[in-house]
Amino acid sequence: MLLPESSEIQMGHQAYAEVLKKSKVSTDPTLNGQLQRVGGRIAVATGRTDYRWEFKLLEDKQANAFCLPGGKVAVYTGILPIAKDDAGLAAVLGHEVSHAIARHGGERISQTLLVQAGLAATQIALANRDPRTVQQVTSLLGAGATVGLLLPWSRAQESEADHLGLIFMTKAGYDPHAAIDLWVRMSEAAKTQQQPPEFLSTHPSHGTRIRQIEEWLPEAMRYYHPQ
Repeated sequence: MLLPESSEIQMGHQAYAEVLKKSKVSTDPTLNGQLQRVGGRIAVATGRTDYRWEFKLLEDKQANAFCLPGGKVAVYTGILPIAKDDAGLAAVLGHEVSHAIARHGGERISQTLLVQAGLAATQIALANRDPRTVQQVTSLLGAGATVGLLLPWSRAQESEADHLGLIFMTKAGYDPHAAIDLWVRMSEAAKTQQQPPEFLSTHPSHGTRIRQIEEWLPEAMRYYHPQ
């Protein structure tokens, strides 16, 4: 981890402000009420009272959401039909806030910097070789780093966020089985899109996610107290 968390949080706040400037924030009282209700419970479940939590609903057809360092959360309206209800939205928010809690942004920045440093060292070591050879070797190493290191690293982060998110949504009083239902619906929605092979993707396949969540359910249920 090459960055202090304070730097991550500062960058997260700046990025969030930029996103809000370029986006249309929803004024729908019902949908915003749902987001604030569910988001507030998830935020409490994380235990991060030092975060300045903020939840914004953005008018956009994409089925997406994100949480930046420091607790700045955005949810696109396109994901709400897939989330379906409070429990489904809790699964989405639990996953996204887990990226911030686990400092995945800082990990990715640090990992990328280390890989770039490694490629630079390789170029120095091959400095006396033919420039085309240096370029080819560096390109191959770059591709190898992406497929062999950065992409699996991202998939590991996604799985960690699934795991932590499942615990957070359960601690917030939502049935963790709703996370499986969410990913089943996500899988159905994704059938109209061409998905890359899992080993070339930054995210685990939907099937992998569902299987992992099923394995984590007994652990999550220990925290389940309906509210």
